[in-house]
Amino acid sequence: MTAKTRAPARPAITVTAADHAMLSRIAAGAVNTMPELAEELTRELDRARILPEGRVSAEHARIGSLIRYRDESTGRETSVTLVWPQDADIEKGRISVMTPVGVALLGMAAGRSIDWTTRSGEVRRLTVAAVGEPVQDVAAA
Repeated sequence: MTAKTRAPARPAITVTAADHAMLSRIAAGAVNTMPELAEELTRELDRARILPEGRVSAEHARIGSLIRYRDESTGRETSVTLVWPQDADIEKGRISVMTPVGVALLGMAAGRSIDWTTRSGEVRRLTVAAVGEPVQDVAAA
């Protein structure tokens, strides 16, 4: 009999009610064009703790948050702002929530780690080092 390898438990995530509603619509719209990513985002949204309308958590990554994270395989730290797909600009450090790392960062708090799969299929682990308050107007930043 062989022992089964168990994937690490996914950390708790928290999203606002408004972000949850918008992200659910985005995931539904991406089912035909990006099925794997849409499925992953839907899985994350299904397990998220949803804050009531008007409430936010400063400690959890949300749209507009400046997030510093470490890639555990390389030790490299990266700072990005999590944005809606139309506001993405990698040159300015704005990463879309509709990317594999964007989905992984959504709702995470500092000190939490999560495994995510890159577009090339490689499984990586990242640890959130810090979550900053969202920028008010990400598109203008």
